[in-house]
Amino acid sequence: MNWNSFILGNEIPIRLIFFFGMLLAVALWEIKSPRRKLTQPKTMRWLNNLGLTFLNSLVLRLLFPAAAVGVALFAQQQGWGLFNYYQIPLVLSAVITVILMDGVIYLQHVMVHAVPLLWRLHRVHHADMDYDVTTGARFHPIEIVLSMLIKFATILLLGPPVVGVIIFEILLNATAMFNHGNLKLPVAVDKVLRLFVVTPDMHRVHHSVEDDETNSNFGFNLPWWDRLFGTYKAQPRAGHEGMTIGIDHFRDPSKVERIGGMLMLPFSGDSASYTINRRSWRKPTDE
Repeated sequence: MNWNSFILGNEIPIRLIFFFGMLLAVALWEIKSPRRKLTQPKTMRWLNNLGLTFLNSLVLRLLFPAAAVGVALFAQQQGWGLFNYYQIPLVLSAVITVILMDGVIYLQHVMVHAVPLLWRLHRVHHADMDYDVTTGARFHPIEIVLSMLIKFATILLLGPPVVGVIIFEILLNATAMFNHGNLKLPVAVDKVLRLFVVTPDMHRVHHSVEDDETNSNFGFNLPWWDRLFGTYKAQPRAGHEGMTIGIDHFRDPSKVERIGGMLMLPFSGDSASYTINRRSWRKPTDE
């Protein structure tokens, strides 16, 4: 079987299977072994978070019907990008594609914390007052569009194999749901896993209300970038059960846990005091 042709011909079904399969697997795992007690009604949060996710999918499909895979095919046909200038085995080029594109996602994540205007968009993701599998897909539509444009630029620069882009997209979605899961892993297992992939305990630190904690652990898939660039923090100071999730100045569930409030969140409140430029510890009650 030609696996390259099979993946290309069945991209959408494969991605949907992985998305819903991972969503179901993590959701059941959360029920069986939760890390924290939820503070908000789960049904309402799920309806709103997943509602925003499906809205984003619709917006992307309308604006970019071919998505990242279409851009990769176009770059390949035009001979654009670094990979089209060198003869590299498919498997190796796919692995390099996943690593490099993951590095770009890390830098993008740092950027949306560092630029106040972009943080306004990204705080929709952080304002969730609980942390579970649906948090991993909760983003403002404008940020989703900007993220896709950054992917397009990266693909045009690299000229990666199409199958590498598909694998990257599948891994990014799957690991985002895994590391946003409200999952309790044995300490020894977590310690080993976070050498290779971002774990729920590792990424949960990033969703703390504390500035120095939210401005750490930016990785979504590969954990190495945080260690390489000095943004790694092993554990939250209050512990995973004691830490507060969300943003300290946005604690009204009617605004941050409802889809209407999420869509309007970038256009309300201040943003300049909560970027990566602020990495010192301050208590949530401090102004």
